[in-house]
Amino acid sequence: MSPEKKRAMINRDHPHLSISQQRKLVRLSRSVFYYTPVGIDAGTLAMMKEIDRVFTKYPFFGSRQIAAYLRWEGVVIGRHRVRRLMTKMGLEAIYKRPRTSQPHPQHPVFPYLLRKMQIDRPNQVWCADITFVPVKNGFLYLVAIMDWATRRVRSWRLSNTMHADFCVDALNEAIAKHGPPEIMNTDQGSQFTGSAWITTLTEAGVRISMDGRGR
Repeated sequence: MSPEKKRAMINRDHPHLSISQQRKLVRLSRSVFYYTPVGIDAGTLAMMKEIDRVFTKYPFFGSRQIAAYLRWEGVVIGRHRVRRLMTKMGLEAIYKRPRTSQPHPQHPVFPYLLRKMQIDRPNQVWCADITFVPVKNGFLYLVAIMDWATRRVRSWRLSNTMHADFCVDALNEAIAKHGPPEIMNTDQGSQFTGSAWITTLTEAGVRISMDGRGR
């Protein structure tokens, strides 16, 4: 369970249990319970928007190329800062890497099922992905569940962390509203290979398809 959900379980006005006792019951440390997220300053947020703009145009650019491109445009920034901000935003250059077919040892691996498949009806194939959304004083992660044939968004969720919970919540809502698809296709990100996501799909009778790593 994520720290956010544990914090939500604690009742500050509980008639019998103190906050300390409740924290111990849900195994939440004092520092995590009282932690207040620090907002991102305007300069950093503006730089993140610039990086996102360049990355959207050239998704195969790494931190070195993005830094060089921004400097060419007159934006002064070093490669290491670009790399730190890309990591914070969950951005990674799209390119072929050695041994990309090697699975993570603790993650389930599912084959890609869509090759040469004709996708022409609703609920035949769904897909899901996570992206970065700039907001005032920070950024959020957006997950969207889409129908491949109709290009309609079945459900979506925003989160300030990359925990898998918000992805599973979106998936449950999509299935509840529209019924399960025949196939769900995603990349091999940790949110889509975790047990909660996989269990939700398998219990609904959905076949799981995954893109190759790094593709």
